[in-house]
Amino acid sequence: MLPTIRYMETPESGPRTAHGDLAADHESAAGFPGATYEQWRELVAQVLRKAGAEVDPDAPAPEAALATTTYDGITLGPLYTVGDDIDSGFPGAAPFTRGGRPQGAVIEGWEVRQQHRDPRPERARQAVSADLMGGVGALWLVCGDAGIPTGGIGEVLADVHLDLAPVTLEAGADYEAAARELLSAWSDREPPDSALAGGLGIDPLTTAARTGEPVDAEGAARFAVEAASRHPGLRLFTADAACCHEAGGSPAQELGAAMAAGVAYLRALAGAGTGLADAARRIEFRFAASADQFATIAKLRAARAMWNRVLQACGLEAADRPPMRQHAVTSAAMATRRDPHVNMVRSTLACFAAGVGGADAVTVLPFDHALGLPDDFARRIARNTQALLVEEAHLARVVDPAGGSFYVERLTADLYGAGWAFFQRLEAAGGMADAVSGGMLAAELDEVWQRRRDAIAHRRDPITGVTEFPDLDEEPIEREPLPTAASAASALPRRRYAQDFEELRDRSDAHRAATGARPRVFLATLGPVATHTARAAFAGNLLRVGGIEAAGGESAGGAEEAVAAFSASGARVACLCGSDKVYAEHAADTAAALKDAGAERVLLAGRPAAVSEGAAVDDFCFAGCDALGLLAGLHDVLGVGR
Repeated sequence: MLPTIRYMETPESGPRTAHGDLAADHESAAGFPGATYEQWRELVAQVLRKAGAEVDPDAPAPEAALATTTYDGITLGPLYTVGDDIDSGFPGAAPFTRGGRPQGAVIEGWEVRQQHRDPRPERARQAVSADLMGGVGALWLVCGDAGIPTGGIGEVLADVHLDLAPVTLEAGADYEAAARELLSAWSDREPPDSALAGGLGIDPLTTAARTGEPVDAEGAARFAVEAASRHPGLRLFTADAACCHEAGGSPAQELGAAMAAGVAYLRALAGAGTGLADAARRIEFRFAASADQFATIAKLRAARAMWNRVLQACGLEAADRPPMRQHAVTSAAMATRRDPHVNMVRSTLACFAAGVGGADAVTVLPFDHALGLPDDFARRIARNTQALLVEEAHLARVVDPAGGSFYVERLTADLYGAGWAFFQRLEAAGGMADAVSGGMLAAELDEVWQRRRDAIAHRRDPITGVTEFPDLDEEPIEREPLPTAASAASALPRRRYAQDFEELRDRSDAHRAATGARPRVFLATLGPVATHTARAAFAGNLLRVGGIEAAGGESAGGAEEAVAAFSASGARVACLCGSDKVYAEHAADTAAALKDAGAERVLLAGRPAAVSEGAAVDDFCFAGCDALGLLAGLHDVLGVGR
């Protein structure tokens, strides 16, 4: 049986600070005098003052004005020094922060794993063959109601050399039927049982989170141990933390959920008679890799150290602790339906981060994943993204390339601490199964999602092509819809960061289809071009984010010219664009004149302080405003239906 794990202990075996003081000043090899941290701080203070920021000359850390805080409450500073150095051990040795193998991915690269879920077996078979011929080294088959029929697995794999291309399943509640089909396909080829790699992908916790069904990890473990008794190289369970990411969660929540799921599966496998070390080898962990490359790198490094700590708490000696097996998949939450080709860039950044972070297997989701089933071109780009990074950029030629970076080491340690704290909360709630069934996990993830959603709505978290620089004239891309499994109202949601703004664009498209034109707002520009061009451009970009065309913007005179142009345009809403000086002199009168000319709503490109109280201005658009709320309100005024 699995020994009792003392989860409430401080994670002493995690990353530790090696030394906390700055190195003494020294002369550089070139003979230049060494710079001190205090000199850098003074330069920071000078730049901040020139930028208009108020800086206390006696403040111990003026650079704090440049710091940001993550959704996990971790402060990211503008500079990291030797004082932030962390002892992370060595590659291939506990705590495995720097990787599970001493040689890293230098010899073979990481496993390039492609996802397939086309419900038509014959089409999936063709796609699988094309991917394997194009450089993919492993397959991830989504089966059951959400993908390939379990009875069609044999047909899909008919052309696959299973001893060369490992297959990992994801079948939800249909894991038994899917596993039997995979094992049957293997036995038909008559290879040695010990050569079977890949995984059954059994994950009752994620299935319960997605469907609301009860968790039966013990029953799943008994089936898995019996079914794979002759296949020592076959992984049995997948601890899928990416589902927390897709629900809007933070990196630390993903880490804590991964540990809690891993512990639940360790217990289940031990209860089914599997030795602890062997049970740990039979679990694969899945994490999301996002375009936030440093967070992804640090998350994967921290996860390995945390899992080593769990196994240590279980009583395994260092020599018996296997490193965590990691599968990183590019974030489905960051993918957009609008301007989807930008997803190629996001996925490249995410794949880079996964490789640098030391993932054992990486899946790049096709750029059209948010639209439906990918086409041949999208799958080709997905696999070639990995080929380019491994073969051309030689990303796998360096062992732990992030190691020694003061920033990455500090962020790894901070995520370790925050992730362990969330893991403790899940265990205190009764473990992952109770956290899922009782709603605790969903509530914790939703709290972060609401903060993230607010940041996206205010464009503090920009999304290129959606909340920034949208293209209203883009040609729509149509795809066959992804098959989806039924889920309960209490199921963990699948969220995408762009979904609220894309809904506005959908409403705009429907409005154009019904009326022949998009909703419009007139830009009433005041003063010379040099005076209003910056704010007119800002307002036009913001309006396009909501699928609203910006008309006008050509007047370069005073209020009378702007009002006359508005009247001739036939628009119902106007947005004043000018400088603060012009606003102080003319905004109130111009807004009133626009209302008299028929404007149902008058906006101003600037902050409320730019006009006197009582002016006939209904709303303001500026950097950091509630862009989502403003645009949704304009849709209502302009009659753009839901």
